[in-house]
Amino acid sequence: MSIRLNKLLSAAGIASRRAADELIRQGRVEINGRVVRELGTKADLEHDEIRVDGRRLPLPAAHRYLLMNKPAGVVSTRSDPQRRTTIADLLARAGIDGYFYPVGRLDYDSEGLLLITNDGELAERASHPRYGLPRTYEARVEGVPDDRDLDRLRRGVMIDGRKTQPARVHVIRVAGSKRGPQSILELTIHEGRNRQVRRMCDAIAHPVSRLRRTRFGPIADARLGPGQLRDLTPHELRALREAVAEPAVRLKAPGPRPKSAR
Repeated sequence: MSIRLNKLLSAAGIASRRAADELIRQGRVEINGRVVRELGTKADLEHDEIRVDGRRLPLPAAHRYLLMNKPAGVVSTRSDPQRRTTIADLLARAGIDGYFYPVGRLDYDSEGLLLITNDGELAERASHPRYGLPRTYEARVEGVPDDRDLDRLRRGVMIDGRKTQPARVHVIRVAGSKRGPQSILELTIHEGRNRQVRRMCDAIAHPVSRLRRTRFGPIADARLGPGQLRDLTPHELRALREAVAEPAVRLKAPGPRPKSAR
């Protein structure tokens, strides 16, 4: 059966559908020896030979969904030009091979829960802003934000000319340090812009000294140690799929029945 090429690439764990479209535009995909650049092209893995960057596309592997507690000092990519440790290195050490990629990346200095999968379609949905999947972070910041600062975070601050969406923010506790008081904040946001929590806190002049993601959508695990990973449970996977499911089509309620003529 012929299937759209971007869906085949996604199912094989090569890239999300959106990223697969970019591979096609760049002329990096071949079908039966012919470079394909037209989006929407269909192919059949049983009858067609598909290659990406010269490598033959394998039959789709069984989907797997992993939860990792990413330590600080690890890059959320498969490779790094600076030769820093990547999540691919951690997967290899755990004996897990195949093409996996992260959902909702964490920057190099941040730590916490990271979803990793070879299911390109679910990964794209969980990352897409239209679904507004909540992400909860624990941030240690310099100083003690006052009520006005916290309200600014809740209402949104400007980053790169765009206001952040409303967030849930509260102070967990205030702790002392050699540099003075520091506050532990819990923030829940619904977008995944680059270094967003750090930049939000910079905007109120309380920079982050440590950042940890404690929840991704419906998934949390306080017992998972730094560098550890595990498969999602069936319950967690079901909850995640429900969180990024397309909204059901709402049927228009019928109007009142017309009165019969007498």
